[in-house]
Amino acid sequence: MTSLRKNLAVLILFLSASPLLHSHLFTHAASTSAPATRAQIIFVTGLTSDDNYEDDYFDNDNHSTPPKVVESVQTTLLQQKPQFCQYNPCLENQEPCNQISERTGCLCPGVSGADEPPHAPRIQALQQISEGGDRGKIEVQWCAPSSVVSVYRVVIEGRETLEFQKVSRRGLVISLEVGTKVCVEAVNSAGHSTPSDFSCKRYDPPESSDHKLLAGVIGGGVALFLLLIIAAVILWKHQMRKKAKRDSADGLGNPSYSTEGTL
Repeated sequence: MTSLRKNLAVLILFLSASPLLHSHLFTHAASTSAPATRAQIIFVTGLTSDDNYEDDYFDNDNHSTPPKVVESVQTTLLQQKPQFCQYNPCLENQEPCNQISERTGCLCPGVSGADEPPHAPRIQALQQISEGGDRGKIEVQWCAPSSVVSVYRVVIEGRETLEFQKVSRRGLVISLEVGTKVCVEAVNSAGHSTPSDFSCKRYDPPESSDHKLLAGVIGGGVALFLLLIIAAVILWKHQMRKKAKRDSADGLGNPSYSTEGTL
């Protein structure tokens, strides 16, 4: 009985000590096992045919510092949409396009040099001035060509030529007759532009409101006069019919009246 108790006590003591022994064995196994290594992936850029590929391998046992990979820096020139200058060739007294380009970096349209005759300007309109001190005069409007210009000339058919500054885009001339041909020329040190279909225009004034009013009054008067004539003719015919009926009634009521003559 005593030996049985001793054996039972030894068994209980062994079981209580087994968790500590298991933890000790696991710790010892973990400390003695070989460290796990991870495969390195090295990205290499900018290599040429003369580069030494053996320098790209590193010792896997040394993990103190990560490998340094030098990447070549490339400058990419982005293609941007060109920005044209805010320049209107039909407006006068504005800053030249080349000065705008130097200040903002925008693009100007191609311009022929001063060593060749300029291109022809484009005439816009021949507009009659209807009010103010210049009433009755004609304003010639044009657009500048893509050329170097020193002065502009307005050539009027059958009359003298007028000159205007290079910054001008309009000029006043004395009243023109209907159908008169007007041309605008650009001039520089190399010569002048050649007249073309878009640099010349014949004066064709639009009908003014006064003329329209006068035509309306005349048309209304003629229509009223015709209506009066038609009404007078209708009234005259009506009166003639009434008179004929009255005469016929008077003849039938008189006993001395017969179709064969007087009794």
